[in-house]
This record gives sequence, C-alpha cells and structure tokens, in this order.
Amino acid sequence: MCYLVPKLTCPPSLWRGLGIEMIKLFFKQYECGVMERMITISDMKSEIQEIISTISHAWQTGRTADMAPYFHPNIVMKYPKFKGEAIGKEKILAGFEEFYKNARVLEYGESDQQIDIIDNCAVVSYNFNMLYERTNYRERSVGRDLWIFQRESNRWLAVWRTLVDLTETREQK
Repeated sequence: MCYLVPKLTCPPSLWRGLGIEMIKLFFKQYECGVMERMITISDMKSEIQEIISTISHAWQTGRTADMAPYFHPNIVMKYPKFKGEAIGKEKILAGFEEFYKNARVLEYGESDQQIDIIDNCAVVSYNFNMLYERTNYRERSVGRDLWIFQRESNRWLAVWRTLVDLTETREQK
C-alpha cells in the first residue's frame, strides 16, 4: 500500500483519508500542488523504527528533550496494569527525567519489535529487558512496551503508551 504526499501548499486536513483516485482528482480540480512521491508502508515503518530508536536512546542518556518532538502535547501514559496515568508531554518527559536522575541502567535490550500501520495510526510494540539500580535496590524489569502513534502534518507523534506483561524483580543492595 502506498500513500501520496502532496506538496505543503495543500494542507493535510484537505487530503487525509481520501483514496488515491480522489486525491488525483482533488489535485487536478483545485490545483493545490503536485504529488511529490509515494510513501510505502515500509517507508513509514522505517520512520517509526527510527523514532523509537531516538526515544530509547534519549531516555537512556538523559537527553529527554530529544524525545519532545515525537510526543503529542496531550500524550497519555497508562501505568502498568492501568493503575493510573500521566497526561501531557511535559509530565511524561518529567517522568523520564526523574528516572534518569535517580536510577542507573545496567542492562537494557529490546526484541520482537512489531509495527502495524492503519491509515494515519501506528501501533508499535516490543519486548524489553532492563536491569537498573537505585540507591537502595536493583530491579529487573521485563515486559512489552506498547506505543500508539498518529500521523499529523506529515510526521508521526506518540499519542499513547503503556507497559504490558510487566514483571519486576527487586533485590536489596
């Protein structure tokens, strides 16, 4: 499946969700731009993989500001087992900053990344395995990270996140 990307002279709100034939007709009728190139699902998956990689590197290195461009202003983070939530980019970034300042990651790995794209929505999940320590303890966290992205104005923004199948094992130092 391919998606058409019009020149920016035509606002995305006017073409989002239209079929290819309707977009071609729209361009011809309203002369709002020329189609630049086709974007495939594979292209979009690669773009999302790069975003996930940037986010992962940013929180592990304390560069949480590098994550900000990829978060929707009203992003929602559901806590494990849906026992609470954080709403808003600033609050979620502050949570990542707090973790970086108060914990040291000793091991971290990701595997089995899956990306599903439907129209302007993407669901991304991957297994993670992390060992980190805080002042009084070490903890092993194993689970699956689940993100939902929305494509807005030709870019992907994270709008929702949670951790599922989470297992945490703590040992005192």
